Amino acid sequence: MNIRIITDSGCDMLPSYAPNLTVLPLTITFGEESFLDGVELDHHRFYEKLIEGEELPTTSQIAPAAFEEAFQRAVDAGEAVVCVTLSSKLSGTYQSARIAAEGFAGQVWVVDSENVTIGQRLLVERAVELAGQGLDAAQLSVRLDQEKKDIRLVALLDTLEYLKRGGRISPSIAMVGGLLSIKPVVAVENGEVVLLGKARGSKNGNNLLIQLIQKTSGVDFGRPYRLGYTGLDDGLLQKYIADSVQLWQDHVEELPVSTVGGAIGTHVGPGAVAVAFFQKA
Repeated sequence: MNIRIITDSGCDMLPSYAPNLTVLPLTITFGEESFLDGVELDHHRFYEKLIEGEELPTTSQIAPAAFEEAFQRAVDAGEAVVCVTLSSKLSGTYQSARIAAEGFAGQVWVVDSENVTIGQRLLVERAVELAGQGLDAAQLSVRLDQEKKDIRLVALLDTLEYLKRGGRISPSIAMVGGLLSIKPVVAVENGEVVLLGKARGSKNGNNLLIQLIQKTSGVDFGRPYRLGYTGLDDGLLQKYIADSVQLWQDHVEELPVSTVGGAIGTHVGPGAVAVAFFQKA
């Protein structure tokens, strides 16, 4: 039986990535304007509106009815479904998918990626790979639950302004951090965003990011890996790539790069650099 991979736009990828991939959009709201993420609002326009606006946008989870409709279309087409959602600790989207799947026993399997943006994307890319290797949907869901534990996502933030605006740090801390050019390094661990360290200036921040990657068991280049950035240009990402060339130069000719959308961009603002990979088992 063919397998349909269904995910949400928190993974920041387009359905054109694979013919058996469906991406359901989250809803991003600026004031009284709401947009379907990736459908009515692309990443470039999202950051234009984020930078222009004074209030942070909000992101709404996907309703169970939207998942149910997508599941039904796949089942009617003779497909089994593996649904990969963004972390259940960051959104209610996973729970929506689980509710929708209750009516499709033996036809739909739901996997909590325990990640977001390019970390979630890696698991979706891996799902497409494994489905192409002949695993059935039940086997695939088990493998994804196992392999998601190997994903590492670390990111360097360029500003504390958006954490302050979102109420996640105090204005005084943000002000001091700005004066000292403090660059926080964060990661996704057990489905939650955690602070790993702080560096003074972009150069030290890049070095800290490199050190954290080197502390893992190593990048598994046999599975998907990806770099991402927030904002309107990739200047800071290109600087990071130049600083960290020793991590990649003997393994790959080109690094896959994509933009990070509203699910995370709302909270970290422009100028963040993210790295996601499967560490060696």
